[in-house]
Amino acid sequence: MTRTTAHHDPAKDRVNIGATCANLGGAGIGGSNKLENLFVTGGAGFIGSAFVRLVFEEMPHCEVVNFDALTYAGNLENLDGLDESRHHFVHGNICDRDAVLAALDEGTDAIVNFAAESHVDRSIHSAHEFINTNVLGTQVLLDAARERGVSRFLQVSTDEVMGSLTEDDEAFFTEDSPFQPNSPYAASKASAEQLVRAAHHTFGLDTLITRCGNNYGPRQFPEKFLPLMLANALNDEPIPVYGDGLNVRDWIYVEDHCRAVLTLLAQGRSGGTYNIGARNERRNIDVAHSVLDALGKPRSLIRSVKDRPGHDRRYAIDPRLIEHEFGWRPRETWESGLHKTIDWYRDNTGWLDRVRSGAYREYYSRQYGVEADAH
Repeated sequence: MTRTTAHHDPAKDRVNIGATCANLGGAGIGGSNKLENLFVTGGAGFIGSAFVRLVFEEMPHCEVVNFDALTYAGNLENLDGLDESRHHFVHGNICDRDAVLAALDEGTDAIVNFAAESHVDRSIHSAHEFINTNVLGTQVLLDAARERGVSRFLQVSTDEVMGSLTEDDEAFFTEDSPFQPNSPYAASKASAEQLVRAAHHTFGLDTLITRCGNNYGPRQFPEKFLPLMLANALNDEPIPVYGDGLNVRDWIYVEDHCRAVLTLLAQGRSGGTYNIGARNERRNIDVAHSVLDALGKPRSLIRSVKDRPGHDRRYAIDPRLIEHEFGWRPRETWESGLHKTIDWYRDNTGWLDRVRSGAYREYYSRQYGVEADAH
């Protein structure tokens, strides 16, 4: 089931990103000549904060306005250590037009929209927040981008808009796969993509859409499958696995995803859609085994729980477009990324303790029928 990637030279990646992010000129990319001022939404969350960190690492002259509502998964601790002279945090909701316009400077080089309600299980319990943030919020940002003369708009989407694949190893999601969303979350992200497409076609806004699979890495809120397993296993607590555990997901280390987004922000074709994947399909039960084995914990901690309604069977991304156009490849293997992730959670138990309090424990109890340990 697992697909492997060829070795990629990180030093070459750094040179390519540094050069392309310094200049937005070139075929298919309009607007500003430089990426010096970014407006990043959802930048206190898991993927958004990793992106902001990467921007500061790769682009020493870039400033970021980080606009985040600080809902349950947003965490200011994720931003600790950032250069305050270049990082400007604004607490705000993307559904609030006045707040967005107040924070968005005229002529900003790009908006990168990570802000989203993103957990499928929560969307099944209540879709209201997903429609508000993922659909209406995206439209607010698109309108603000035009009003403020923003040069480029990048919408971070998901492979889930394309539905579920069969268990045929030859079937993959491509950029031309039809929309077939099967959850309220996926439907809201598909709707957002259509709004971005409409803004490009109708108003000529320079837009990009990226679709990615399951991210893992440091600072991920532990409602998601892999950090939930890590948090429980570190405390010798049971690990819930839906159904038969044979659902397949395409996993990517978060920094590899962010590096792809940054590459596309600088070089992607205006109006383009790009799939981002690490060719790393794994069954949920095998992911659980990998985590437990790496931690030296018994597989007997695994507990099968009732499957979620409409649980998609398989996701698998064909990333050939971004690979061929830009030479992008993931730096981390599954094993190296998992090792980095485990090390981070072991070294940051205080962070984990703080995020696993209050609202998280209430959600965990409702979803899995047992109390989450407050450790």
